[in-house]
Amino acid sequence: MKNIVVIGAGTMGNGIAHTFAQTGFNVNLVDVSTEALEKGLKTITINLDRIVAKGNLTEEQKNETLNNISTFTQLEDAAKNADLIVEAATENIDLKLKIFRQMDELAPENCILATNTSSISITKIASVTQRPEKVIGMHFMNPVPIMKLVEIIKGYSTTKETFDAVYEMSKTLGKVPVEVNDYPGFVANRILMPMINESIETLYNGVAGVEEIDTVMKLGMAHPMGPLQLADFIGLDVCLAILNVMYDGFKNPKYAPNPLLVNMVTAGKLGVKSGEGFYDYSESKKAEKVAKMFAK
Repeated sequence: MKNIVVIGAGTMGNGIAHTFAQTGFNVNLVDVSTEALEKGLKTITINLDRIVAKGNLTEEQKNETLNNISTFTQLEDAAKNADLIVEAATENIDLKLKIFRQMDELAPENCILATNTSSISITKIASVTQRPEKVIGMHFMNPVPIMKLVEIIKGYSTTKETFDAVYEMSKTLGKVPVEVNDYPGFVANRILMPMINESIETLYNGVAGVEEIDTVMKLGMAHPMGPLQLADFIGLDVCLAILNVMYDGFKNPKYAPNPLLVNMVTAGKLGVKSGEGFYDYSESKKAEKVAKMFAK
């Protein structure tokens, strides 16, 4: 496999494109928005400059990485010679199914179709294609160029051949692949999201404040980042979407999103990306100031 297509130039998409390109793959980055593509390339360049500044990459390697990336607004043009397509669009089931129908229609016969979904059923996504045996989950962690883990999720019909190819390729990227079966939330979010939801519940019930909850988990449980800060970093809309998928999938009330989370997303308070969540990011992205709503 040499030719990779990444769909979506947002946070995850540009990170995935960056990682493949830095490893020497040819990457076609696709987004319907030219503006998103420009922003994605700018982010990749900034992140590469950081790696160069740390002495872990030469200027020549940086330029090679950028030269390995081509941008497209039409999947039809990007997918002609694809060996692997990785979909990294918004965590929305209808959107993903629509994209997978297009991927299946436009990709070469032997092309593997992967999704970076963090919770949606691989089997469900595969069901809208004519090649369910070649559909697989590749759940990268954010920030993609830094985080080592990739959850490799087999759908009901995913063949061993498809799984092995993607598993070995993940190692080539310098990642640590972990085999996971196809159930809502997989492993990472099945454990993480209830913890985040419970920390919001703790705040909602007035047990403790934002900083206090995060401090307990950082200093008491050795978490590098508190759960409320982490929720802001992931995006509260993403947390809500994942919890909804798990709640729908298991029909278990323990996955029901807390009303405070629902209200914050409805109000557009999505965390770092919107400038405010549990913390105020108007001056700094470092979660140094609690949002006005939760300030004491």
